[in-house]
Amino acid sequence: MPDPLEAEIDATEPRRRSWLSTRFVVAIILGATLLVAVAFTVGRASAPVTVDPTTTSAEAGFARDMQTHHLQAVAMSLIVRDETDDPEIRLLAYDIATAQQQQAGQMFAWLEVWGLPQAAPEPSMTWMSRPLLDGSVHDHGGASDAPSHEPGAPMPGLATAEQMATLKTLSGVEAEKYFLELMIAHHQGGVEMAEAVLVRSDERVVTRLAAGMVTVQQKEIDYMNDLLAERS
Repeated sequence: MPDPLEAEIDATEPRRRSWLSTRFVVAIILGATLLVAVAFTVGRASAPVTVDPTTTSAEAGFARDMQTHHLQAVAMSLIVRDETDDPEIRLLAYDIATAQQQQAGQMFAWLEVWGLPQAAPEPSMTWMSRPLLDGSVHDHGGASDAPSHEPGAPMPGLATAEQMATLKTLSGVEAEKYFLELMIAHHQGGVEMAEAVLVRSDERVVTRLAAGMVTVQQKEIDYMNDLLAERS
């Protein structure tokens, strides 16, 4: 039976070629990241002794909080796919949902490999107040350009419960516009979090995935801004 998604891809191919090209390149990067993670897990017994991230490390905090962040993007994407017939929005939502679900699974696996609990022992986003790789400490509201965040404050770009409820009440173009507005902000927050871990970690699997997130999500922000402008 023909896949309706393939038909939608054919219909929107000219508009999505540049965006998909970037996603293809980054998919290779993220695929390599997954292979590194698998090799890391399999080879632990024979590899030299290394020190895994601790439960209060930037790496562990990022893995926990970004799972939460990603899973909300998945939820938003599934909502809008049911509330619109627009092929570009449906494909965008499908791509975001599948990519971020897969990445959330990778981060869940990191914590398992490191022998750390999935539940955080401290307020969310505390890891963004951890020292940078150069040893400097960035206090929330300080002068440094490095991304920081107040522990326990809402994650950057995370939609509120009220916004999620509102999205569920909309349909058609109104649902598309509201989804794009929420997801642009959501991606901007995700980029901020990924950039924050890049200046706080040299853990290979973490930095590769975070760098890929920055590239893909920034490209998707540009694409979503174009889609939103067409609907304004």
